[in-house]
Amino acid sequence: MAVPASASAAAPVAAAVATPATSPFTAAYDRLSAVFPSLRVTETPVLPDGEGWVAAADLAGGGPALDAFLAFDAEQVRRDYGQEARPDVIASFGLHRYAWPACLLVTLPWFLHRRVPRIPVGAVALQRTLGRLAVHIEEFACLPGDPAARLPGAVVVPDEEALRAEVRAAVADHLGPVLDGFRPRMRRGSRALWGMATDEIAEGLWYLGHLLGEEDRALEEVGRLLPGGTRPYPGGASFRELTGPGGEALTTRDRASCCLFYTLRPQDTCVTCPRTCDADRIARLSATG
Repeated sequence: MAVPASASAAAPVAAAVATPATSPFTAAYDRLSAVFPSLRVTETPVLPDGEGWVAAADLAGGGPALDAFLAFDAEQVRRDYGQEARPDVIASFGLHRYAWPACLLVTLPWFLHRRVPRIPVGAVALQRTLGRLAVHIEEFACLPGDPAARLPGAVVVPDEEALRAEVRAAVADHLGPVLDGFRPRMRRGSRALWGMATDEIAEGLWYLGHLLGEEDRALEEVGRLLPGGTRPYPGGASFRELTGPGGEALTTRDRASCCLFYTLRPQDTCVTCPRTCDADRIARLSATG
């Protein structure tokens, strides 16, 4: 499965972040940090700033905040690979490192508890060196039988398909402005950028499903969430099985986009990359399985 790039180790936050009483999302975000300590989520009525925090709305603005955000990735490439990367490659890395955890703010509560927070671009901030996300949630969608349906801000939808539509819309509403902010740096059109969003949704939940011991269910759920043809997402989940040397089933998927890591290490493509042939996928998945 696809593993997030450059996850930062969790550490105490220098600036205090206000934490409300238990919310309908506390349990999901606690489970996230329990299985993936490099990412912790705090719900807060006021987003933090300073001490390395950057607001998603500022990234969407495409100005100095985005310059500083991408400078972090450029420096990491120089440190780790001893070379400069093209500006569009740096922007692709930076977008992935924001969008991958941001999608989990929506998809993981849906996967675990069938609750879908609505998080406009002004409702999220990131502290990437500490692996922290802060989010302010005022509204959410849920199913009729959910006890949280009685809470303020709840929007009850009739069934599972309607809730899946809420997931797709919530991610699109949040990421759309962010993609617009990154677009001038990336030399990619709208379809390619939304292909990246498709990949972040699918691979983030696939990875967390594995950590939670529910990988098979995650594959099924993401397949229903992204069946293909659900705008603005240009592709589907695209999971498929290969057969290993011992006859074992090996799960892979075909990404809708490329992260451009091959521009730094041509021989080291991602296992789900369109550039990676099935024979190489089988060899690598068998070795790590």
